[in-house]
Order: sequence, then structure tokens, then C-alpha cells
Amino acid sequence: MAQDRWCLQPLLWFTLTTFFQCTPAVEHVPVLVWSTFGSLWNLEKKPHEGHIVKNEELETFLKPIFNQGSQNVVLFLQNELSVEDFTQYGAENGDDETFGNVQQFLETSNSSLVLPAVDWRAIQYLMENLTWTEIHNDIDHEMELEMDPSKPNLIVVKLAPVDRVTNVKMAQSLSSNDKVIGETTNTLIRKGMQFSAIYTALRPSVVIRGSAEGMIHTGRRLMASDSTRPVPYPPVNVTNGTDTCILFHAASLQLKANGTLIDLTNETFISRSVDTDSSTCSTKNVTLSLKYSLQQSPSLSVKTLETRFLMWNRFYNVSARHWFTLDFVEILQDEVNVAVFNVSSISAPHEYSFHCQLVGTSGLSGVVFIPANDAAGAWTITISEFQIQGFNVEDNRFAYASDCTSFFTRAIWMALITSLILLYILTFGIHMIMQLTTNDRFDDPKGQALIVPQTD
Repeated sequence: MAQDRWCLQPLLWFTLTTFFQCTPAVEHVPVLVWSTFGSLWNLEKKPHEGHIVKNEELETFLKPIFNQGSQNVVLFLQNELSVEDFTQYGAENGDDETFGNVQQFLETSNSSLVLPAVDWRAIQYLMENLTWTEIHNDIDHEMELEMDPSKPNLIVVKLAPVDRVTNVKMAQSLSSNDKVIGETTNTLIRKGMQFSAIYTALRPSVVIRGSAEGMIHTGRRLMASDSTRPVPYPPVNVTNGTDTCILFHAASLQLKANGTLIDLTNETFISRSVDTDSSTCSTKNVTLSLKYSLQQSPSLSVKTLETRFLMWNRFYNVSARHWFTLDFVEILQDEVNVAVFNVSSISAPHEYSFHCQLVGTSGLSGVVFIPANDAAGAWTITISEFQIQGFNVEDNRFAYASDCTSFFTRAIWMALITSLILLYILTFGIHMIMQLTTNDRFDDPKGQALIVPQTD
């Protein structure tokens, strides 16, 4: 046991902080496991760097913790997580507090295992094929974590959704969840229970990189590949009979009501628990309705939520073609309070789709939702990698996307203006050089001295 711990401890955190250099976080999530049981995993059978663990492999790795006599397993489930989160907010960057408890448990537990890349679908498979007792992080863990030793105890602790609007809020969210993990794990240790803990997420995260604090880049990225590209979730499709009439996709869909974060990405694109039956389709106008039941989240005061996207298809004589516009976004809370937002920058030819890297109520977004009534002031909307099409959908696929960022971005305009200024300076210099002429007379030492008259 001691040898197992001695071999694993120096490698565990280093694996997390270096793995992102080998594989971009696109379709996988990290899985961290620690247990009070010793010698559960053979170090030689750990996956090599760059390998993505699938369903069968994950089942093999987790089999030892489910084969123990007590079978007490606590799953700490976050909405999204990436290996890059451990790098950006970990000890390597001087932040010892964000994942302090998790790091401590990995280093001090009798057995621990880090899988940097696990297919996020394998986590869904794990959730669906085992019977879990679900609790939330805002209730009394001392009472909820009472385990019956006569039967398996599989408990999933739903951690609070992380807020990725800024790096500061992101660090605060991760640190808060780390404290919940620490309190829960220490409670089980004080009770003298034998258990195993798993820390992972439902989906990969979209990491904001290379930006100043509080700034989110929404422009194009030319001649470069970016690891923040959208996770390949299938889009939400609304059918009118047998034909698809609306397609909607986003890498992240988050709302905030009076400071409470509501992450709807999982319900919309992964578990597909969203209700779209109230959506309407026609050749002139389209309404995408997304209804959610939040009854299972006791920490939220919102119980039902409906988000509507209202689009129109109009003919414009100037361009001699039809264009669709998304004019309003509405949020209906508990079927009573309606928040209305004006949208002025979402438009495209009606046979195209529309895409924008970031839309929402923030002034840093590529498209800004402007509150149109008092109820809208209490809401914050953040949608990343937003793409929608409400007309002329063919083969259940998005058409060519009209992007919110035009080709002539601020950076391009600055480069063009700077180039013109430098070109003007160069032209002026060449012109002055060409105007230089030699003297028509020179001083002859054998002749009369050359006299140059001087005048004031």
C-alpha cells in the first residue's frame, strides 16, 4: 500500500497540469478518483498521454471501487470541467486554493487515480446504468450522507454550475465546489467510513484563453486553430410534421436570475429534457420555445422556465431577397413573469443560418441582448458558439452560416490604416529623395573664388 501511494503521488497532479499540451479538450472530461482502500490500481495499466478512455475502459478502471465490500461511492458531478481548468487555476500558476482539497485527497488517500481524458459520453453511460441517490450541495451533508452498511450506497453530489463569464468568477466557482468536496469527504472520514470518491463533469468546458481579465474575444481567429471550438453536441431540432424547421446549437447556454446561475446546456443538448412542443413554424415567422422544469433543483427559486427566440422572414427590395431576423428573446419564469430583450444584430439571408461566438446581455458579446422591460433587468444571458436557423432547413443540417463578425474587424481596420500611414511616409520620403539635385556651379581653386551672396 505504501509503495502504491509513493509511486502515484508525484505523478497525479503533474499528469493533470501537463496533459493538455498533448490533447485539446474537445470531447473529453477528466476523472479523478480517490479511495480509502489501498492498492486498487496497477500503475502499469494507466492510459498513456493522448489516449481517450471510452465506456468499456472506464468500466474497467472503476471496477475495483465497485467491487469493494461496502461499495460506498460518492460521485462529485460538475456541469463542465476541463483538464485546462487544472492548469489555468492550479498550483502551477500560483493558485493553491482553487483545487486545494482535491489535490490533497489525491496525494494523501490510500489509492488514487487520474484519468485526464474520458469520453464525456462514458460519464452519461455511468449515470444512466447505475442507481444513484442524488443530493445537492446546498443541503446538510451530515444528514444526507448517512449510509446503510447492508447495501451499496451510490451517492451523486450535484455541484453548483461554474460561471465562466470572467476568470475571477470561474475561479470562485471552482473554489466553492472544491470546498464542498472537502467538507463532504472529511465528513465521511470523521465517521470512519470506507468509501471511494469520483470527481468529474457531464461535459467538457469551453475555456477562455489568452484574454485580459474581464474581456472575451468575439472576433474571428484567422490562420489558427483554437481549442475553444464548440463541443460536438447535436443541435436541437424542431420538426413541423416530418420536416425539420428549426435548428439551434450552442456550446454553452447559461442564464443568471438575481445572481443565481442556471446552466441549461445539459438539459438542452445532452440529456434532451427540454420541451420544444410550443415552438411554431411558418414561412413568415418562427418561434423557438425551450421549456425547462427545474423542480429537482431546490436551491433555485425558479421552478419552470421558458426561453423563446422570435424570428421573422421578410423581403427587402434593396437586396431583392428574403432575410430572416431574430428580433426578440423572451424569458418566461414560472409562467408569470416575462422578460423581453430586443435584438438588433441577428440577421442573414433566409436560406442561411446565423452564427456568433458569443451572444448575451454582456456588452462584450458579439451580439448584445438589450432589456426591453423591467423584468429583463433581473436576468443575464450568456450563450457561446450560438448558431440558429429557422427557415429553409434541409437534410436536418445547418446551411452556410452568416457570422456576426464582419470580415473588416477592428484589428483589420487598424492594420489597414497603419499600413496606409507607413505607405504615405515611404512615398513622401522617396519623393523628397527624387527632388535632390546637384549644384550647377562648383568652386575652382585656380580661378576666381566663388562668392555666394547672403541675404537676411
